[in-house]
Amino acid sequence: MRVALIVHDRCEDIEALATRALLVRSGIEVHTVNPHPTVTTAFGLKVSVDVSNEALDPSTYAMLIIPGGKYVGEVIDTNRWIPQLIEAFNTLEKPLAAICAGPRFLGRAGLLDTVPFTAYPGSEIDMKGSYQPDTKALTHGRIITGRSAGSVYDFAYEIVHYLQGQTQASWLKENILE
Repeated sequence: MRVALIVHDRCEDIEALATRALLVRSGIEVHTVNPHPTVTTAFGLKVSVDVSNEALDPSTYAMLIIPGGKYVGEVIDTNRWIPQLIEAFNTLEKPLAAICAGPRFLGRAGLLDTVPFTAYPGSEIDMKGSYQPDTKALTHGRIITGRSAGSVYDFAYEIVHYLQGQTQASWLKENILE
């Protein structure tokens, strides 16, 4: 099983890289996605991208994951490739996961209009559903949302639980000594 994880210049390191590490630890193959071959995270780490968004075939991935970071506020009004990927995955009825400010993209796509969700406080401006500010991570149908970098373990747990079931999610928790 493999998932696509968006990486973007100025994405939050913990939300992107820790989520990736936890999923890989759980046996999920993670491909990073961006139009450019490398990105620089919010804290200056250069990250090689696995696949260009143009080359990505959503039908071959189990899920799309969108980390947050300052980039979201900077590109939410101009970025076209992230909404296109969201639409492609949603059309195929694939699950979508977003953390921190990342759920803003899902909100703009209308995917959070009638569901409970969590996100970084203040970033819920693009979402009409039931904002749960005190919840670290939650799953509703095919949508998984996480609150912030501080909730990345809960976010990854929700993804593993959704994709691999309770046994593997519990295994992950036990093996990171949460």
